[in-house]
Amino acid sequence: LSQLPGWSLRPDGSIVVVTGNDDVLGMYTCTPYNSYGTAGESQPTRVLLKDPPTFTVRPKEEYFQEVGRELVIPCAAHGDPPPTITWLKVGGVGKVSARVDGNSSLVLRPLLKEQHGLWECTATNQVASVSTTTSVHVLGTSPHAVTNVSVLPLLLAANISWEPGFDGGYFQRFSVWYTPLVKHPPRAHHDWTSLSVPVGAQHLLVKNLQPDMSYQFSVLAQNKLGSGPFSQIVTSVPRGFPVTTVPPEPPAMTVRVFLSPPQALTANETVRGVLLRWEPPAQFSVALSGYALELRQDKGGWEVLDRSIPSTKTQVLVPGLIKDAFYEFRLVAFAGSYISDPSNTVNVSTAGMEVYPSRTQLPELLPQPVLAGVIGGICFLSVAVIFSTMAACIMNRRRAARIQKRRQDPPLVFSP
Repeated sequence: LSQLPGWSLRPDGSIVVVTGNDDVLGMYTCTPYNSYGTAGESQPTRVLLKDPPTFTVRPKEEYFQEVGRELVIPCAAHGDPPPTITWLKVGGVGKVSARVDGNSSLVLRPLLKEQHGLWECTATNQVASVSTTTSVHVLGTSPHAVTNVSVLPLLLAANISWEPGFDGGYFQRFSVWYTPLVKHPPRAHHDWTSLSVPVGAQHLLVKNLQPDMSYQFSVLAQNKLGSGPFSQIVTSVPRGFPVTTVPPEPPAMTVRVFLSPPQALTANETVRGVLLRWEPPAQFSVALSGYALELRQDKGGWEVLDRSIPSTKTQVLVPGLIKDAFYEFRLVAFAGSYISDPSNTVNVSTAGMEVYPSRTQLPELLPQPVLAGVIGGICFLSVAVIFSTMAACIMNRRRAARIQKRRQDPPLVFSP
């Protein structure tokens, strides 16, 4: 071995070859021995040289496509033996619907909001594995949730900062929502105070907070198509106490609050929509303030559909679901500033069903100001048509009266 550059023998009997080349090819046997001799050589083993995978077609760094359309991302590699191509969504939670065609290309059809993000193509054979990544941007959706929300406690104030999520292809704006964790008198969760964030800013200073009281903070992103999901709730106490994530134990609590989730949530299809029924929480130590209904479509992210359901209600009608879609619904209960865990989840499939005729309540709606403007314009046009018709009738009657009077007057007679 000393005559072969880059070859060496380890104490355990293994041969190390620094650089593999044609000199390594061949059959090898190992013969152990000691002062008493040897029991013979081992079975022969063959050394072969194989090529690791190498990409022949790499995906582009970024792809932009409208939601609902088809997106095909190529990826190909060669090696000896031929490698296997696999695709994976980086950081994906659960199974993301996608398929790989015969050319090892990733096919996203139809393109969904939850398929937005970083995708990884990996080529693997017996020698090695190599990977490359690409970013998929899904356009025409509501915004994605903001991330890395942090709260800097100050004297009677708090500075909230975050990193924006993808805007869905439209301009997005932000609002900061906050509420005291322990309040007197109690207020429902949907009455949290919201503050608009100046355009282009990624932080907001919330002033006039009470000292030595815990506050909950969350950030909401919105664009022309609706609201994205709320961010993670962060709890902070002014005067420099450390930031912790929800759910924390209130520092000044003397009475333990019990609030179990709503029970027995069921869904029934009716001619007007999907009727959801439930039973109130089995345990709650303070009066219920209300419920919030959450939904997600086709395994996407959870979004708030209605956050102001009265506590006296045990059913709600959801109209306007999209045909050939899969929905999941769940409820949370509010008691003062406390939020229960989600109820059981119910599934609703609209495959093969007609679209409900009722007006939809989903985020694809026109914003209320736009809808109010359209209704106001229609009303103004109707009033203008009525007044024009009345004026024309009055003028016609006056003209007819003058003609009739002329016919009734005697003719003028001139004598010489």
